[in-house]
Amino acid sequence: MNLQLIQGQFSAGDAIDILTKMVEVKIKFHEAKILSQLNEEDIKMRENRIKQLQKELVEIRNFITSKEAKIEIRSLVQVE
Repeated sequence: MNLQLIQGQFSAGDAIDILTKMVEVKIKFHEAKILSQLNEEDIKMRENRIKQLQKELVEIRNFITSKEAKIEIRSLVQVE
């Protein structure tokens, strides 16, 4: 089953806002899991994932701000 979350063209500011909010939700999810975990290996994995998400967000922001045209975003969630 699929869930089409985002599909369309956005201004650079709107695109950055949408993507930032999506990444923030994912980071908060991992932070909540860290607080409830006792397993050090799982905590480290989640901390690394948070760092990766933050790095990728900086990269995508830089990419978007370098563009002059509208930004096309498509986000599809596949649930199997």
